[in-house]
Amino acid sequence: MIIRKSFLTLLLLFFCTAGIATLSQAQVKPESLSLIPQPVKLTTQKGGFLVQPSTKVYVDPKNEDLLRVGEFLAQHIEAAIGHKPEVIQKKPKKKETNLIHLTLKTENDTLGAEGYTLNVAQGRITLAAKEAHGAFLGMQTVRQLLPAQKTSESALIPALQIVDKPRYTWRGMHLDVTRHFFPVEFVKQYIDYLAMHKLNSFHWHLTDDQGWRIEIKKHPKLTEVGAWRDSTLIGHYWDLPQTYRKRRHGGYYTQEQIKEVVKYAQDRFINVVPEIEMPGHALAALAAYPELSCTGGPHKVESKWGIFPDIFCAGNEQTFAFLEDVLTEVMELFPSKVIHVGGDEAPKTRWKVCPKCQKRIKDEGLKDEHELQSYFVQRMEKFANKNGRTIIGWDEILEGGLAPNAYVMSWRGTKGGIAAAKEKHYVVMSPGTPLYFDYYQGERDLEPTTIHGYNPLSKVYAYDPTPSELSAEEKKYILGAQANMWTEYVSTEEHLEYMVFPRIAALSEVLWTPAKLKDWKSFQNRMTQQYKRYDALGVNYARSAFNVNQHLQVDSTSNRATVTFDTDAADVTIHYTLDGSEPNTRSQVYKGPFSLNRTSTIKAGSFVNGKLVGKVSTRTFEAHKGFNKNITLTTPAHQNFAKKAKLVDGLKGSTDQYDGHWIGFLDTDVEAIIDLGKEQPIKRISTNFMQNIGYRIFLPVQVEYALSVDGIRYVTVDTIDDPNPLGAEGITTHEVAATLPLTRARFVKVKVRSVGVSPDKYPSAGQKTWLMLDEIVVE
Repeated sequence: MIIRKSFLTLLLLFFCTAGIATLSQAQVKPESLSLIPQPVKLTTQKGGFLVQPSTKVYVDPKNEDLLRVGEFLAQHIEAAIGHKPEVIQKKPKKKETNLIHLTLKTENDTLGAEGYTLNVAQGRITLAAKEAHGAFLGMQTVRQLLPAQKTSESALIPALQIVDKPRYTWRGMHLDVTRHFFPVEFVKQYIDYLAMHKLNSFHWHLTDDQGWRIEIKKHPKLTEVGAWRDSTLIGHYWDLPQTYRKRRHGGYYTQEQIKEVVKYAQDRFINVVPEIEMPGHALAALAAYPELSCTGGPHKVESKWGIFPDIFCAGNEQTFAFLEDVLTEVMELFPSKVIHVGGDEAPKTRWKVCPKCQKRIKDEGLKDEHELQSYFVQRMEKFANKNGRTIIGWDEILEGGLAPNAYVMSWRGTKGGIAAAKEKHYVVMSPGTPLYFDYYQGERDLEPTTIHGYNPLSKVYAYDPTPSELSAEEKKYILGAQANMWTEYVSTEEHLEYMVFPRIAALSEVLWTPAKLKDWKSFQNRMTQQYKRYDALGVNYARSAFNVNQHLQVDSTSNRATVTFDTDAADVTIHYTLDGSEPNTRSQVYKGPFSLNRTSTIKAGSFVNGKLVGKVSTRTFEAHKGFNKNITLTTPAHQNFAKKAKLVDGLKGSTDQYDGHWIGFLDTDVEAIIDLGKEQPIKRISTNFMQNIGYRIFLPVQVEYALSVDGIRYVTVDTIDDPNPLGAEGITTHEVAATLPLTRARFVKVKVRSVGVSPDKYPSAGQKTWLMLDEIVVE
């Protein structure tokens, strides 16, 4: 067996050497290299470097950080070819070959701490950087040049030169461990995911209403009481009635575990930014120490998600002493210059009636409760500054006056970040659209339940963190961006990976690659190899990018719908059907846009190597008698929902009111009249409605259908007084239909009565409500 193995090894080396000879006659095209993020400058040459069992890794002496990078590289090579190269801490001889050299001696002085150069030649790979951090990031590039799947004995890397550095200094990912707790080992794995995508900031959301996750030795009840809740909401917040899993959930990180995670991240040149929420999202702390609230409690660790009125009391000196104790221990554990203090979603309900808070407003000469929050944040900032730290907060900290030295994390769009930059404050962009990775990444009906929103891979990739509204000087205050991973609806490691991947790859390129070099088509092609890397790592990435997006465009002249398909993934074959059957490899192949003039249920799927990848998407085109006919609304639609959608375009919307198909009416009844153009028989009329009580979208309380021959005299043919007979309260679409004896008419009138204001049993009680309509079908 030993002889046989040696012979096979020699044979393989012979063919690999022959491969080098072949490579010497060829030059790999730069666009064929699947590097993510795309480097600043990449050129290729003829030839290549053979990574084999005898290859050695050399690192400059007297630098332990660089030695660690060399060890990481050796581990990745072992994962690729099954052999771990020897790592030698010395400078290689000039004529020595078959080696990879990591050095901090570089001729390029413009690359900064995170830049690097990579030169791959036939006998040697040289990775040079000014600092070990840059070498680590360059090592991630070498890792991507190795085979995605484990090979036998050796691997060829094409000859090339790369000069590279990041566009932004803050390239981050966030992780919420309060809504659902994740163990230390997974947090480390998460940090590895950041590292492989060249991100450098890990925002660790450690405290909230649903759990306190960090040990504070001076206040032990924070973890004894605040780290545990007695139950957890099941399903979506607006799946009514709300139900709960009656099981204790929680956990926390000891200070030793925190140190372990911080060290793990430091070894990978990632800064860990802890977040301690204040003054809102504090119920886990108040359950442990109710005296820190305005009411004195009692309070409990919350089982559901949302915004709650009980927050830290700003009029109580004990509150500030407590938070200073907490931050003191936090700063001892986290070397990060920046500490996140939250500052978002802090209702002023309790402060408005709290004698202590009102006295504080009076004593400090503040105008209102918003200025009281500013006082609160600025006071904590002074404490942090005194200890050599800077605070960062969500963009609500702008309200009432921004703390003098604070950074701003802009999540409610980009306006807060723009305002902060104009005031010469550093900004990290983190807008919900497109950087909340807890939003849907595909059609809602095809995805796991999550909060709301729609951030597919293409939308993440298209984002530019630097707003064009800023001047050249103001743009300098944009440090970068981060994506946020909130976990209200994510309770397992597999589900969390599904939400993060592959969108983290798009984020990586957004934050690293110069805007002028970004190319969506190129990225799609490069992701084909990236998916193989994820497969090799066992990552449970979402296949949503492979789902077929169906676009139907109605032509008002020909009364046809033109159907176009696309995906966020490359190299797929799309098969589709028009009769509602599931597509397979024998179904019609999509070759370009096609038109429809009859009712069809379109199902489409992406296939790779004959196998369905992702999920089948479904759209129904209704070529009914009212399709594309003239419709008059006697009640104007709300301006936010009146521009794109039509009520007779043959298309029905999803459970997303922003999908472009819904017409919305706020606090009003609706009347619509369709002119069919000529008198004709009618046997059925239906209208599609949406319900999402969380957004104050209610089903109607009455729908009336009437017909007319002349458009003057109408005869009511049906009145549905109970459109929701089962009393369903969840997020849904709902058809209200009338089936009638065959009747001739030209005009169809639909009258819809709104619920009015929100009923008392809902949190939105007394507020104006919405009616959402998306298609009136006449058959």
